[in-house]
Amino acid sequence: MDVRRKFLAAAGRLIMDIVQSEWEPLSHWELDQRLDRAVEEMLEADLLSSVFMQVSQQDDSMHLTQDQMQTVTLQLSEPVSEQDPCVTDVIEGNPAVQCVTSLLQSADTNYNKNRLSGRARLTLSHTVLLSLTLLSKRISYRSVSSSFHLEKGNIHRIFFSFCERVNALQDKFIQWPTGQKALQHLLPFSSWLSRNEGLEERGLPQVFGVLGDTCIPIRLPTGKQDCECDAPEAKRIKDEPYPDSWLNLELVCNAEGRFIYCHISRGSERTRGSALVERLQQHPEMLPPGTCLIARVGYPLTGQMLTPFSPGRSPQENLYNRSVATHLGRFDQAVADLKERFQKLRYLDIGNYDRARAVVLTACILNNVFLDMGDITKGLVERNTLENEEEVKDNAAGVTMRDTVVKLLYSALEAETH
Repeated sequence: MDVRRKFLAAAGRLIMDIVQSEWEPLSHWELDQRLDRAVEEMLEADLLSSVFMQVSQQDDSMHLTQDQMQTVTLQLSEPVSEQDPCVTDVIEGNPAVQCVTSLLQSADTNYNKNRLSGRARLTLSHTVLLSLTLLSKRISYRSVSSSFHLEKGNIHRIFFSFCERVNALQDKFIQWPTGQKALQHLLPFSSWLSRNEGLEERGLPQVFGVLGDTCIPIRLPTGKQDCECDAPEAKRIKDEPYPDSWLNLELVCNAEGRFIYCHISRGSERTRGSALVERLQQHPEMLPPGTCLIARVGYPLTGQMLTPFSPGRSPQENLYNRSVATHLGRFDQAVADLKERFQKLRYLDIGNYDRARAVVLTACILNNVFLDMGDITKGLVERNTLENEEEVKDNAAGVTMRDTVVKLLYSALEAETH
């Protein structure tokens, strides 16, 4: 009898789970998507029915072939925005739209160069304009639907199709420079040393690039949000966001503020610089002799990557920290410019990590594209809150390298003052 009761209880729980999964309410995002799709299908069906009825009334003997029916369907699904003179004028007067359109057209010869995927068929130039509008401003899909005469669900699909296409250009536009290109944008370790001939030959390394990171806030997946809401108040730490409520965007920028390295991970996967450090250890030739990377406190201190003292405890260390701070400020400005150019990165209302990552990578790639065009955008540098972090590693080669640079800097200063 006990075995039978346990069996019946297990069967009951299984049935309840099935019923719950079938009747569980959809999230707002999923509901909007399904409603948009249903409305589109209903409108198309009504329009097709209307056209076929008109044709049959004009000539009962006329019968549309399958090709004719397909042509009518495509014409009905064509949005008004493609004939909108205002939108067309924006495209023709926007070098960024024209540049990105040209890149996507030439990127893949096997791809239909006039269209991107989506129920409504936008021309490539209109798709680029729509996607850049969404990236550059903090606006929703619904707010641009009226301009392009598209349902919100269509805009969602077209935008992520665009991001996938741009992501395919990563290796072309986010490149680690090698050979002669690696020597074109080196910077002196200290800006005031560059005004003194011969001092930089004392053994001070030149700066190849600056490594740093920034957080991109994202919307938590539905399951994570539910867990947060159900958690007791005492267990919620309001001062610290949920570990996966953001993406870590790790970048290396050169002297021009161009990104030469990009690594994106979840908030809970925060291992600062470890992927790049391992790569440099395996391929030390990535950095030319006599060069180094600069990173802020919290990154590994190695023979190829120098970090500040936290804090400086002597005039020599403070002098070194001031030189390093100049380069870190260059990185902070590059990130501020990125977020100013693509304001969607200030908060991604996306609960899917892969899609959120695709949007962030798209912004980084296009940032380099626009810099190559000479399109400069300046943003307001945010206050950095990571300066009090402890060094994560005590690498012997890094300690030796940093101590050597400290001594060389201070001796150069003494030679300058005497």
